[in-house]
Amino acid sequence: MSEFWLISAPGDKANLLAWERMNTVTSKSNLSSNSKFHIPDLKVGTLDALVGLSDELGKLDSFAESVIKKIAQYIGEVMEDSKDKVQENLLANGVDLISYLTRFEWDMAKYPIKQPLKNISEALAKQVTQIETDLKTRSAAYNNIKGNLQSLEKKTVGNLLTRTLADIVHKEDFVLNSEYLITLLVVVPKSSYVQWQKTYESLSDMVVPRSTKMIAEDAEGGLFTVTLFRKVMDDFKAKARENRFMVREFYFDEKELKCEKEELMKLASDKKQQYGPLLRWLKVNFSEAFVAWIHVKALRVFVESVLRYGLPVNFQAMLLQPNRKSVKRLRDVLNVVFKHLDEVAAASIMDPGMDIPGLQLSNQEYYPYVYFKIDLSLLDCS
Repeated sequence: MSEFWLISAPGDKANLLAWERMNTVTSKSNLSSNSKFHIPDLKVGTLDALVGLSDELGKLDSFAESVIKKIAQYIGEVMEDSKDKVQENLLANGVDLISYLTRFEWDMAKYPIKQPLKNISEALAKQVTQIETDLKTRSAAYNNIKGNLQSLEKKTVGNLLTRTLADIVHKEDFVLNSEYLITLLVVVPKSSYVQWQKTYESLSDMVVPRSTKMIAEDAEGGLFTVTLFRKVMDDFKAKARENRFMVREFYFDEKELKCEKEELMKLASDKKQQYGPLLRWLKVNFSEAFVAWIHVKALRVFVESVLRYGLPVNFQAMLLQPNRKSVKRLRDVLNVVFKHLDEVAAASIMDPGMDIPGLQLSNQEYYPYVYFKIDLSLLDCS
């Protein structure tokens, strides 16, 4: 299961015994995999500041989560031909996400703990915001190239009535630079090949005899050339339509066709050149954003634990990975083990029918212990 619960309870002797009891029950009944989550001694500041910071961190948590989700989804879009390999590119500090979580260590170099909590929060917010801004810029540039390339490539698919002819026709297929003669391209259904050969010379006056030649074919029909005098062109087109022979509005322009081919090649080359550096940037910045997100979670646990359990700072944080089939049972065990931390909240959880004024102050799930969810399934791009 890719859902984790980051919880904390006071670190005094009685509660350490409660931790041991919880670990024994959850491991014996295979309810969850548990590991200690180490949060360093951060600077507390004033309780008023902590209350304000608690709200800010909640918003930052949601924002950081949305940014890593965007990056993960965009990696899936960029790796369009190998989506099965997306997950192996979602790493944090060079290891898979679960390993990073279960062995979390605070990055002292990036986020020095001697500075105030607000400074750490602002540094994390600035970092994630910059990553999001860069993602918008880089993805817009790549999507522009990709979109233009797809638009040109679409022209090379489809039937002979609609697709581009740039990669089909050649200069020698046409009578060019003639004041009187013009070569038309006609799409003929497969079932009408014989009829075409028998009738094209008589569809109008002034059709050059034996001037037709099939230059391309698809599942539905063939593309034929025919040469005639310019002045009968409209009459020939009308008669051709009556016989279900469709004349393509196409005039050979060597310069234009060459430009179209070159543009296609340039866009394909540009996309290929940008792919490697873009994917590298996405992988590096996914890691940076994910690491920042988990530091935000750690900050939230610290702040809520101080607000909930008071000073001096003394709490133990734990990371639980619930067994998918045992989520409710695990929640019940936690509520029993830690109900002494908040008897009122524990009672309301055990009996959802109880109406306790003031308990539900927000949409945040409330338990007797500090609790935050880390849901990695949101990064599933498969």
